Amino acid sequence: MNGTHAESNGGHGEPNGRDRLAYREPDGRDRLAHFYDRLDSIAYGGDYNPEQWGPETHAEDAELMRVAGVNLATVGIFSWAKSEPAPGAYEFGWLDGHLDRLAEAGVAVCLATMTASPPAWLARLHPETLPVMADGTRLHPGSRQHWCPSSPVFRQYATRLVEQLAKRYADHPALALWHIGNEFGCHISRHCHCEVSTAAFRRWLRARYGTLDALNSAWSTDFWSQRYGDWEEIHTPRTAPSFRNPTQQLDYLRFSSDELLDCYRAEKAVLDAVTPGVPVTTNFVPVAKTLDLFTWAREMDVVSYDSYPDPHEPDSVHEAAFSYDVMRGLRDGQPWLLMEQAPSAVNWRTRNGRKQPGRMRLDSWQAVAHGADSVLFFQWRQSRGGAEKFHSAMVPHGGRETRVFREVTDLGAELAAHPELLGSIPERSEVALVLDWPNWWALEQDAHPSADARMLDAAHAHHRPLYDASVPCDVVPVDRDWSAYKLLLVPNLYSVSQETADRLHAYVSSGGTLLMSYFSGITDEHDRVHLGGYPAPFRELLGLRVEEFDPLPEGGALRFGGGGEGTLWSEELVLEGAAPILTYADGRPAATRNPYGAGHAWYLGTRPDPVTMRAILDRARLDAGVRAPDLPVGTQVRTRITADGRRVAIRLDYRAGAVTLTVS
Repeated sequence: MNGTHAESNGGHGEPNGRDRLAYREPDGRDRLAHFYDRLDSIAYGGDYNPEQWGPETHAEDAELMRVAGVNLATVGIFSWAKSEPAPGAYEFGWLDGHLDRLAEAGVAVCLATMTASPPAWLARLHPETLPVMADGTRLHPGSRQHWCPSSPVFRQYATRLVEQLAKRYADHPALALWHIGNEFGCHISRHCHCEVSTAAFRRWLRARYGTLDALNSAWSTDFWSQRYGDWEEIHTPRTAPSFRNPTQQLDYLRFSSDELLDCYRAEKAVLDAVTPGVPVTTNFVPVAKTLDLFTWAREMDVVSYDSYPDPHEPDSVHEAAFSYDVMRGLRDGQPWLLMEQAPSAVNWRTRNGRKQPGRMRLDSWQAVAHGADSVLFFQWRQSRGGAEKFHSAMVPHGGRETRVFREVTDLGAELAAHPELLGSIPERSEVALVLDWPNWWALEQDAHPSADARMLDAAHAHHRPLYDASVPCDVVPVDRDWSAYKLLLVPNLYSVSQETADRLHAYVSSGGTLLMSYFSGITDEHDRVHLGGYPAPFRELLGLRVEEFDPLPEGGALRFGGGGEGTLWSEELVLEGAAPILTYADGRPAATRNPYGAGHAWYLGTRPDPVTMRAILDRARLDAGVRAPDLPVGTQVRTRITADGRRVAIRLDYRAGAVTLTVS
């Protein structure tokens, strides 16, 4: 195998799909056996859109899929208009033949519900299904996702289509997995301000608060004379003269995520009723603040993800690793599916660089190393027309005589050679990073001390030193049990409930090591400031008080006494038991460490430069008893554990472009 080898201790038979599931399943994921039973190795393939092509191309597709080692195809993502060309006039004959052909070739199918992009006739007959922006602009067809998430009319037509699909293909031998919609929340239509959405927002608020008095208290409406006396006075946060109410905006983001989730639930309920043995998923876009993914993941049988690192960005490999750790953490370590990636260039950036030879292979193995049970692409064959005709595909415009197709074929053979990886569990880390979407939404609101406090930047800055040391890191929510982790990273936990604060106290008191960074513990879950001096819920835990925030000007920095510098942000720290571990050149504390119970709490009052950040994280990691492997720079190792207890170490050498699998 080119650049890949395996070592094995031998003597182990390959477990079947159900054995793998029994090994790693304690709680209600039995339906995944239906998916795994249809595969012999890591799922490999991509979005297949045969409706774009004719019979001669379909014949060639069958041959090239065999050559490339494709064993899974995602079918029907954007096929609503073809399958229902007029209301209630369903035409699935075209799809029957394609699914039959795939089944005969041994290719399993992830069948989409087709609801991501409604046909033009729906907008013509029901313009009220189209989304409205905050300024009153109504969006129109001609793109995709042109539907209001709260529209009962859209949901009626969507679930009716899903029911027809489920009944027709429930027993089809190709069906391995259902794929609801596509990339929920990807576009601006995720936030709708029409009257239907406004009424739904009011219902959501009634359910959340019960009374207007409770809402007025949570929203702090006595400020700027915003107090509400009737539910009909409340609107979605539309375009306004100045800063909009921050808690109204925060609740609207919660509502928008929930409304999209209800669309997903409505389709899933149909699928669960008609095909209860077939697992269900949907694909998340590259990690963003759009949806509360921890809430969404509880509704999914398996998490799916679309990964598009930018080849022009030097940190894109690490950013992909962080995203994969998020996906693995969404369902507490369950393997996830890489639903989309690009074989080479995408089409939607300002400048779309290609993946250099070998990069696609490393990207793919990186996903598997971090817990992916599939390597899938958008798409199988590069489109001849449409908005994504310059998005690369497994079969480029040039066909099989291309570098991309040769690399695709080689990778298919490599993945097929390691059937033991399918269903194996990613090894749990000793370190976790806390990520909370409502906090993310609150942190990045306007009218804050600095616009430079960005959640994803902070998460990357804390995750990167561990990645560079090849120390695995799980990404976990605020309500997860943290007791198994020796070190817990908490970047910029600006908005935090007292319950979560108490749990962090208990974690450290019982022996855990916590590293928290600036602008944390500032407001409650309603974005109301915790009184008693910043960071009020964490003063005792951290052994300090923040006298004032002092964000730095754009490009500004403060020198540390021993070299290095703090960036973006600084705070005037008053120590109340904590010891400084890092000071500015003028002697003021920049970072601290405080013993608390049986553990320790570290605090960063600034964003240290990358070298200093690595040194601090190394100290905190060793303080917690977490060791790093001895590896050359640019080398990563992650381990997966098979059903029969074997350990598969996947070593990625980015400098040499090599992948090594060692089975023990």
